[in-house]
Amino acid sequence: MNREPVGPHRGRAGRWRDQLIALGWLVLVWNLLWGDFSWGNLVGGMLVAGAVLLFFPLPPVSFGGRLRPRALLVFLVRFVGELVSASAHVARIAVQPGCRPRGAIIAVRLRVRTDLNLALTAEAVSLVPGTLIIEVDRDAGVLYVHVLDVRGPQDLTASRERILAVERRLVRAVGSAAEVRQVDTDPVDRGALP
Repeated sequence: MNREPVGPHRGRAGRWRDQLIALGWLVLVWNLLWGDFSWGNLVGGMLVAGAVLLFFPLPPVSFGGRLRPRALLVFLVRFVGELVSASAHVARIAVQPGCRPRGAIIAVRLRVRTDLNLALTAEAVSLVPGTLIIEVDRDAGVLYVHVLDVRGPQDLTASRERILAVERRLVRAVGSAAEVRQVDTDPVDRGALP
């Protein structure tokens, strides 16, 4: 298990900052769900978010990385490109007469096994049409992903490499220097997990 420890350097101020960030995100989601940014929704969102954080405390997730704007832009551009390409591919499968696509579930072991990396990579992969996270093995750092339209072993290998490329771009955008070195130097496992 390779999770970042919560050490003494992460004191009360760090916990309060994380709680305020979580509160802000929850209020934003509340307002987006209502579809209207009004004072009533803002106050209601703050009350609901405060209750959620009080009664269902989130586990501490430490962020030891730093935001790299250029790498984040690369991630976003590539992500939008993958969205468009995958959407066109799934649409072609849907309208092609007689097409019966075969799916498969693959296991992909991530190189950076922090909770934050697992969550970000799983979300980014799930948002792309044709892929869906089935399960996450948090301790082993493994994502089990359903992929669509598999014709042979080369498609499984390509899907695994695509997911590891998403992880690499995410870590380069928001990871620590050690995590960036890890994804840049660790060899990509091209075979299936044991």
